[in-house]
Amino acid sequence: MADNDNRNTRRQALRRIAAGVGGAALAVGVGAGTARAADADGATARTHHGIRTYVLVHGTHSAGAFWTAIGRELALRGHRVVAVDQPLHGTERFVPAAYQTQDLRALAGEPSPVAALTLDDFERRVTGAVRRAARLGGPVVLVGHSMGGVSVSRVANAVPELLAHICYMAAFCPSRSMPSLNDCSGSPEGQRAISPIGQIIGDPEKLGVLRLNWRTSNRRDLAVFKEMICAEYTDSEFLRVLEGMQTDESMTAYAGRAVGRADTWGRIPRTYLRFGKDRTVATELQDRMIAEADELTPGNRFRVHNFPDSGHLGPGDPARVTDLLHGLPL
Repeated sequence: MADNDNRNTRRQALRRIAAGVGGAALAVGVGAGTARAADADGATARTHHGIRTYVLVHGTHSAGAFWTAIGRELALRGHRVVAVDQPLHGTERFVPAAYQTQDLRALAGEPSPVAALTLDDFERRVTGAVRRAARLGGPVVLVGHSMGGVSVSRVANAVPELLAHICYMAAFCPSRSMPSLNDCSGSPEGQRAISPIGQIIGDPEKLGVLRLNWRTSNRRDLAVFKEMICAEYTDSEFLRVLEGMQTDESMTAYAGRAVGRADTWGRIPRTYLRFGKDRTVATELQDRMIAEADELTPGNRFRVHNFPDSGHLGPGDPARVTDLLHGLPL
């Protein structure tokens, strides 16, 4: 009986961790009285403030290339765009040798330098980008998708004076009751997401990373990945998404505390892009995070823009997101 209890406890822990993994993909409201909600298609009136710098933060298992389409649109509208690669992601990414050869036995045990990364490392990388952007002059807007939201919260605590607006795109926004990404994913609302528990490679507790084999040929695994991140995409589009995925993400970073403080993060104007068919950051969790943030700073609430038909990657037309980012009030 004790062995069964231990296995069940470990499985529940891994399920909570796995619930947060879908923010990797390349892409790119709450009830009345709890937020200023707006329909995305109706957001045509925009406030223009000249050149801005947008610092864009990717999610788990991803890279700065996540933002290619949206970043291009923002640049064409005259803005500066910085798409951050977190440490050992993107151009620095770690690729296990066994991932390249698809030796699954070896992949289950191959060590990963990603295991040493902490949320402090992620925060330093993004804060450095924000500081350099601020020196260029003009307002700086910080945007995070999925796991990128925890970096947004941490950086907004660290350098609120450098940020004109912060934006969460279907992103984790931890609160006092859910202080980490793990806590958000493990909440009743978070567990409504699809978790790739059966697709985890190796033992995350031993490896120190959550490892997924995006190159799998297993149809069941591919179906889970697609349902989790982009169920509405064609198969061809889905394959392009998989090509940009990274195998490993740090277990320590998932557990890092990232709660916005009222006197720092809480004084910056903020927006949430709420995706109504998200199967990675469940819509119910998005609503709870918005509501708890607004309870902390009732005088500075989220502006919420609803995309009711969008999954985790957001609308297929990047202009719909770009329109909102371009028009964020400062």
